Amino acid sequence: MVVRNSATPSLLWDAIDNRRGKKGTRANGAKRRPTALEQRLGQNLDRPGFPWKKLIIGFQITQYVFEGFLSLRQYKILQQKKPPQTLEGEIKQETFDKSQAYGRAKAQFGFVSGLFSQAQNFATIYYDLLPRLWDLTGIWLLRYCPKGFTGEIVHTLIFFFIYNLITTIINLPVSYYSTFVLEEKFGFNKSTVRLWVTDLLKGQVLGVALGAPLLSAFLAIIQKTGNSFFYYLFLFGITVQLFAITIYPIAILPLFNKLSPIEEGALKTGVERLAKKLNFPLNNLFVIDGSKRSAHSNAYFYGLPWKKHIVIYDTLIEKSETEEVVAVLSHELGHWSLSHTTKLFGIAQFHMFYIFALFSVFINNRSLYKSFGFHKEFPIIIGFILFSEALAPMDTVVKLLMNILSRKFEFEADEFAVRLGYSTELAKSLIKLQIQNLSTMDADWMYASYHFSHPILPERLGALGWSSREKKADPAISDETKSSVATGREL
Repeated sequence: MVVRNSATPSLLWDAIDNRRGKKGTRANGAKRRPTALEQRLGQNLDRPGFPWKKLIIGFQITQYVFEGFLSLRQYKILQQKKPPQTLEGEIKQETFDKSQAYGRAKAQFGFVSGLFSQAQNFATIYYDLLPRLWDLTGIWLLRYCPKGFTGEIVHTLIFFFIYNLITTIINLPVSYYSTFVLEEKFGFNKSTVRLWVTDLLKGQVLGVALGAPLLSAFLAIIQKTGNSFFYYLFLFGITVQLFAITIYPIAILPLFNKLSPIEEGALKTGVERLAKKLNFPLNNLFVIDGSKRSAHSNAYFYGLPWKKHIVIYDTLIEKSETEEVVAVLSHELGHWSLSHTTKLFGIAQFHMFYIFALFSVFINNRSLYKSFGFHKEFPIIIGFILFSEALAPMDTVVKLLMNILSRKFEFEADEFAVRLGYSTELAKSLIKLQIQNLSTMDADWMYASYHFSHPILPERLGALGWSSREKKADPAISDETKSSVATGREL
């Protein structure tokens, strides 16, 4: 394989080094002597000429081929003519055929969009587009920014946001097709082009407003704390997450949707009674106008441990009976009562810590940088991006294990709802949501194990002990029908 390297002209590097007052340096903060294990890992991984680029490209291609193989297995399931035996008494043939057609359309779109994404990744890595963009933003920095704004942090901010803008523009056709062709064809899209563009612009503005200080802090911590940076990054990450939990529904969510207190009535009374029974610290109960974008629906709770808020999408309320909505929330609050959310949060913190700890081994890996065209300067953000690519195989294993755990939690939350007396209502709600959502009725076991965080409907109905004696008349499928329920996740 031909490896093309791009090096910044020496005059540019000399100018950058002179304006920084240093040459080829990294963090000069508090020093911690690396452990013997860290030293051995660093030495073993930083070998001159080590083919990092070939290794990462090879894994990306292998992963793409493997996931394509799984998708082909699932596509055969989507060509079946009859629903699973468990659903034969619940799903009309017409609805099943439409669900299968929707699944095949999404799979076909996934094949094309996946190939497009793979081509982007390959071109970025193989043709050294990252160092080329870093060089270009460095030139802009020297030409147009005052002397006091030419350090690595400012350079990284410019690089990062230009890169993000480019990738957003490149992926606009994919996003447009998904929303206005695929979803529109099956009657699920409620958005307009104007709203779609407005959301994109808001997202970019928020990316700058929130991303700039967070990325600056990330880089400053590494620069100032030396070899101990991963401890401080870990604490910073926890702080950011807790801050986001608090500020997101107050300052960010209202930019996209309207939250209104739910009206007095049977639903509010039923949810409040459920919360009181479980000692759930419910503070507010809101309805959100999700219908202005799509017929998808959701239900989730958020907040600090002592002050929680429940949000229900208007589409869910419109398409479900009161007791079915309460049954759905009994499942969701089951995750809270069984400490699933706390356990997942703890796992996420451990995952974040070991990522930062491993990054401390890679951050000075010159062979990794040089393999991707960085020969004279070794930017922290580039090191983190390349490290993330090298870590991808491990993350694939983590994803698989987390899906296994998540499916286990879903069965436990269903069982929790059954113990509360909502077995029948939950089963009916799951069936109705499956019909309204045109969700996949069956799945290949290998595909489901790799991709699904939730059990498929026949498995859940079996665990609930549900049996059907006669074919039900399923609800009409209209433009306003699609639903899926979640606590930040699908029901």
